[in-house]
Amino acid sequence: MLGVPAMKIVLFFVAAALVMASPKGGSTYHAPRASAPRAPKIHAPKVSTPRIRTPKPPKAAKLPKSTSKRDPAERSAFVKSHPCPSTGKTSGACPGYVVDHVRPLACGGADSPSNMQWQTEASGKIKDAYERNGCR
Repeated sequence: MLGVPAMKIVLFFVAAALVMASPKGGSTYHAPRASAPRAPKIHAPKVSTPRIRTPKPPKAAKLPKSTSKRDPAERSAFVKSHPCPSTGKTSGACPGYVVDHVRPLACGGADSPSNMQWQTEASGKIKDAYERNGCR
């Protein structure tokens, strides 16, 4: 048998071993807790979503070729009856303005002074861009 001093030494080493084996490093040993079984993770199957393609805007319709051509005599008749807004003259150049057909020739408009108007160059470009989309 061991004596009292030897027993104290053995108990000291057993206690130290239990403290070292403790998962939390505490002074007493606790057995690991049994955890509840976890439910398996359910993964949804990968479904590829179809790409939704937006339709492209329709291309600008080309104006049909006009069967009626511009007649220089009709334009000069318009200029003689409607003086230039910038110069007031009935002949020659009219800076900043163009003669415009109210109803485009390509859309069935007549090439006559009654279908013509003075228009600034800037607004003429805007109107021409709009008319390129087709007759409405």
